[in-house]
Amino acid sequence: MTKTNLITGFLGSGKTTTILHLLANKDPAEKWAVLVNEFGEVGIDGALLADSGALLKEIPGGCMCCVNGLPMQVGLNTLLRQGKPDRLLIEPTGLGHPKQILDMLTAAVYEPWIDLRATLCLLDPRQLLEEQYTSNDNFRDQLTAADIIIANKEDKADASSTAALDAWCKTHLDGRELRFTSRGEIDGALLDLPRNGAREVPTSAAHQHGHSMERGLGALSLPGHQRWRRSLNQGQGYQACGWIFDSETQFDTIGVLEWARLAPVDRVKGVLRIPEGLVRVNRQGNDFHIETQSVAPPDSRIELITSGDADWNALQSSLLKLRLTASD
Repeated sequence: MTKTNLITGFLGSGKTTTILHLLANKDPAEKWAVLVNEFGEVGIDGALLADSGALLKEIPGGCMCCVNGLPMQVGLNTLLRQGKPDRLLIEPTGLGHPKQILDMLTAAVYEPWIDLRATLCLLDPRQLLEEQYTSNDNFRDQLTAADIIIANKEDKADASSTAALDAWCKTHLDGRELRFTSRGEIDGALLDLPRNGAREVPTSAAHQHGHSMERGLGALSLPGHQRWRRSLNQGQGYQACGWIFDSETQFDTIGVLEWARLAPVDRVKGVLRIPEGLVRVNRQGNDFHIETQSVAPPDSRIELITSGDADWNALQSSLLKLRLTASD
């Protein structure tokens, strides 16, 4: 049986960073797998996890629990039966609901395959100060369904967010374990804590996603002369726009960082080719983290998510101008 954990948390809470930390500190003798789902269409988290050494399966473009769970079933079956990992980490989109996923993982068909352990929920306590989060059913239900709450980004905490977390704990923690950390640096031993199967998981609210692919000059695989494409997605009161560029496209380093920092959206994630190699960008609100490496990725991908309106055409136009080499 494969030891399995659900790693949840709303947009920008630090799920992928936490999983990267866990993978970097696991027992090297163990084989781990990650099933990752993103709200957007272009697979940023998959790119971030690509060099982690784990078996990886991506489900882009909405919630893995949608379409009667078929995308999740396919990905889950592939990893379990072909990969036979010692441990499986499942990272749903930050806009996903845990109910259907947990129901599937505890179904009789998976009993011989899955040893379901504690569900962890990453929380940025500052989000408890904003009504757009606290009024969101998925945000609340992710926390309710978790066995362990990880108060992440402790280095960003202030008196207001600390007070908000204290107030939330008094009425919602309900005897569960609460851990504090920064940059997702949690103890891997938490993964082996048991799941509380008696905890009632709220039923998911009805949700839908709309998908649209607009090709600049190409499809996802960008064959032949095609250089880039754009994809749109919307649901849960949010909309996303992502771009993927071919392996020959490089971006001006300073220009693309400023574009990501100033884009009028809630969330920015990307892995981009620059003259120095690659730059990873991760922005939630005003929190902006960048990391550079000398080895370039096979392509460039960037995704924006917002709860408001966005002029994707204007953002695209300014992004395209930052390419150092372009014939389209």
